[in-house]
Amino acid sequence: MRLEKIQGALKKKNIEFAYTEEEGRGSLDFQFRGLRYHIWEFSDDDEWGVETNVYHAGRSEDILGDYETTISELVLSWPDMAIPG
Repeated sequence: MRLEKIQGALKKKNIEFAYTEEEGRGSLDFQFRGLRYHIWEFSDDDEWGVETNVYHAGRSEDILGDYETTISELVLSWPDMAIPG
């Protein structure tokens, strides 16, 4: 299982997502406020990163380094969509 920190943030925000894993790389796809987002993990040599559109729904960009923390913190900053009760 990969991208566990991001999956935890999505679950905490009650955002449904699809997780897949291929060749040891995780992939998340989900919708939030009517927009579709993706987080696709990659590795080049020994460097890991993700291609994602979480910052700009219409444009993908690569995030390297501690991408799980970076994206988890972003997701947790989004407004709650679930209505309590």
